[in-house]
Amino acid sequence: MIDVLKSKIEGWAVDRNLHTADPVKQMLKLGEEYGELCAAMARDDEDKIIDSVGDMFVVMTILCKQLGVQMEWCINGAYNEIKDRKGKMINGVFVKESDLTDADTSN
Repeated sequence: MIDVLKSKIEGWAVDRNLHTADPVKQMLKLGEEYGELCAAMARDDEDKIIDSVGDMFVVMTILCKQLGVQMEWCINGAYNEIKDRKGKMINGVFVKESDLTDADTSN
C-alpha cells in the first residue's frame, strides 16, 4: 500500500512541477511540518500528530524526487546502519553503544 501511495504522491508532484522545484524550499517545508509535529506532540493532539507524520512523508517523497534518490535507498541505508546497533534506554531515549559514557554503562 505504501508503494501505491508513494507513486501517487510522486505523480501529484510531477503534475504540479514540484519535482523540478528547488529542493532547499522542500527542506524548509519539511522543517515546517516537523514543527507542527512537535507542537502536536506537546499538545497530545493525536489527529494533528497523524496529519503531521503524513505531511512529512509527502514532503520527503517529493524531496527525494527532486534530488533524484529513491526513498527506498534512504530507508534501506538507515536500516542497515541500525539493524545490529546495540545500546541502552536512558530516560526513555535509546542511546547507541558508541555514545554511552562510562557513567551510562555502570547503571
